[in-house]
Amino acid sequence: MKLTHMDAEGRPTMVDVSAKGVSRRRAVAVGCLELCPACGEALEKGGGPKGDPWSVVRIAAVGGVKRTSDLIPLAHPLVVDAVNLAHHWEPKTGRAWLRVEVSIEGRTGVEMEALAGVSAGLLALYDMLKAVSHEMSLGPVRLLRKEGGRRGTVSWPWPDSPWSD
Repeated sequence: MKLTHMDAEGRPTMVDVSAKGVSRRRAVAVGCLELCPACGEALEKGGGPKGDPWSVVRIAAVGGVKRTSDLIPLAHPLVVDAVNLAHHWEPKTGRAWLRVEVSIEGRTGVEMEALAGVSAGLLALYDMLKAVSHEMSLGPVRLLRKEGGRRGTVSWPWPDSPWSD
């Protein structure tokens, strides 16, 4: 298998997408933050000493999507058409879930943007709740679905997730 981000000499390189056609691209990623009981209780009550965490999570997730090419060295800077977010608190398991859907009209996929958005959002949730306790665990974070490009639509179900895609 040839790695797309390596040149003939094995050096890292950005993939040339100029020959690809522009098409609708969409990716959905999901992740969770496992909370200790004290953090879960604070989340249920609307946050902790820092205020409402979900509004900050949403802003951080969008920022993560928009700044992906700054975080991932070989990712293309993209003009993002839409970012849709959903969150879910699961008291029984102590998991706070975040779903990020990203869509563009472009030459390359948006999987990294969706994954970066989930990661940034969950890190913001950690930051909002750490005044209560640092007893939290980030992840996993997974891609659930991608649409467009050479492979078309591909999905990877995650039964633990509150969302099917």
